[in-house]
Amino acid sequence: NYAEALKNHIAALKINEELGDKKGIAASYNNIGKVYNDRGQLTEALNYFLVSLKIKKEIGDKKGIGNAYNNIGGVYNQLGNYSEALKNHYASLKIKEEIGDKSGITDSYINIGDIYFSEKNYPEALKYFSAYLKVSEELEDSSSIADAYIQIGNTYTKQNKINDASSYLNKGLSLAKKVGSVDYIKNGYQGLATLDSMQGNFKQAFEYYKLSVIYRDSLFNEKNTKKIVETQMQYEFDKKEAVDKAQQDKKDAEAKRIKNQQYFIIITLGISILAVILIAILQFKSNKHKQKANVLLEKQKNKVEITLSELKSTQAQLIQSEKMASLGELTAGIAHEIQNPLNFVNNFSEVNKEMLVELNNEIDKGNYDDAKAISKVVIANEEKINQHGKRADAIVKGMLQHSKSSKGQKEATDINALCDEYLRLSYHGLRAKDKSFNAIMETEFDEHIGKINIIPQDIGRVLLNLFNNAFYAVNEKLKDQIAQLKTEDGLYIPTVHIVTKKLNDKIEIKVTDNGNGIPQNIIDKIFQPFFTTKPTGQGTGLGLSLSYDIIKAHGGELSIRSVHSGGSGGKVASEENEGSEFKIILPV
Repeated sequence: NYAEALKNHIAALKINEELGDKKGIAASYNNIGKVYNDRGQLTEALNYFLVSLKIKKEIGDKKGIGNAYNNIGGVYNQLGNYSEALKNHYASLKIKEEIGDKSGITDSYINIGDIYFSEKNYPEALKYFSAYLKVSEELEDSSSIADAYIQIGNTYTKQNKINDASSYLNKGLSLAKKVGSVDYIKNGYQGLATLDSMQGNFKQAFEYYKLSVIYRDSLFNEKNTKKIVETQMQYEFDKKEAVDKAQQDKKDAEAKRIKNQQYFIIITLGISILAVILIAILQFKSNKHKQKANVLLEKQKNKVEITLSELKSTQAQLIQSEKMASLGELTAGIAHEIQNPLNFVNNFSEVNKEMLVELNNEIDKGNYDDAKAISKVVIANEEKINQHGKRADAIVKGMLQHSKSSKGQKEATDINALCDEYLRLSYHGLRAKDKSFNAIMETEFDEHIGKINIIPQDIGRVLLNLFNNAFYAVNEKLKDQIAQLKTEDGLYIPTVHIVTKKLNDKIEIKVTDNGNGIPQNIIDKIFQPFFTTKPTGQGTGLGLSLSYDIIKAHGGELSIRSVHSGGSGGKVASEENEGSEFKIILPV
């Protein structure tokens, strides 16, 4: 589960950076590199391994440096850059020899031997495979000894040294059978099949080949067993989803019933208004009942005004409901954000309590120097308590600022900070409702923007709506992929990307997701009031409409940006199955 692995390693990296733990930071970069390497994203893997190496050199972690060189060499080997691969594996070998890491030395020998073998430099390959065998024998590692025998045998085969090749391959196969290494048994039979084929012993070669296939299939069956278990787990997950869907369908039916009632009221009101118009026309044509008609028209006019007033009131209530819905989603994210500083306050308070007891003990003993040292620690802890208390206070004030009605007064606001805060609150709010939800958040903030004059509560509501929609879109696509049992080759990582940029006297905010995108046949309707693609009960259809009005009120633009590729015409930035990109333009 590479997406979940990346998410946790990136979270670990962030915490290690906050703590200033360079060894932990280096380990996180190394772990992220390994995930990218397993996924076959070799360029990304190489970048993370190189950063890990740089940090390990700064802190003087020799064993870690050796491992980093080994990882970098492995990536270059996969890229076919054998000269760089050899350079890094030799660097790894040198360090491991310095610190006496024999297990690491065997890794370097086998890696260097493999590269020479790939380059058809068989004398050098034999030299390092033999060194690999020697150290493995010193370590009494039977599995590695069997591997070394087979590698040496294959090299002798390439050199047409039939007797030597046969001897080493048979010794390797025999030892592999003793230790029960299915992979090495398979390799041994493959080597013998190649050797007999070279000598024209095709019948014996075929028998060895069949045996290698049997052991290869046994390895394949282990993978299949794992996939069966994963499928059973998926079945349980789908079963739970079906139950949840049935409950949701029940709620949707109730919401549909309420909506139908609303439609009936609206139709009734429409018919009433038409009746008023019809009566007005008839009375206008009829001079005989002019006075009576005027009285009736006056009454109907009053009814229409009352109806219009009620409609305006209903509209205001709907808008307020949308605002309160966004506040509810914020609350879950705020609860997560405020928990961290509260944990710090509680922890440091408990530590200070214990240290004050110790301080009193030292004073009673007359150890005033120790007492002063303890008091300094207590003061430092109090500063941290104060710092995190202020952080919690800022979060609460931010919540109150969002929840209170906007007075329409613009304030100088850091738009980057506003984007970052609402992005985190949106993410944690959705996580509070669905613990299985995960996504990668990428930000590119232009630090030259500075502060701009906006109504922060209103722009915050726009950002929250766009972020919620983006996270909803990637989560729906992930559910579709899980439902279709996508393989690792079709791995999908939910990602939301935020970019801010200064453009002369304007600033640009782009919110991009890699969800299912918006179908072309409805893309012109998405800013219309009450239009929504979400299931009944999950969306009011007012979010994007209100967002559009708020941005217009600020003298800006909210749009789905058109992009051009190859000069062959344009395409809308929202493509089905490729994701969506919304763009906000605001004056500075």
